[in-house]
Amino acid sequence: MSVTQIDLDDEALAEAMRLMGVTTKKETVNAALRDYVARIRRLEAAEKLAERGERGEFEEAAAAYDAAKRARRAAFE
Repeated sequence: MSVTQIDLDDEALAEAMRLMGVTTKKETVNAALRDYVARIRRLEAAEKLAERGERGEFEEAAAAYDAAKRARRAAFE
């Protein structure tokens, strides 16, 4: 953990503290940093999935799922 002195927007800080349900500036900044990192990682993962979809990597799995679903339905008819 490092010690850093920064100027913060008091209104934005107060609103963030309220929304996050935390009571200290330290908790607020640390929670905001963790949230930002998690959000960026989710975006990166979504982009990778989209790229795989564009390359057609999921068509075979979708076709196999559909075939299995049809087979299950046919077994009950």
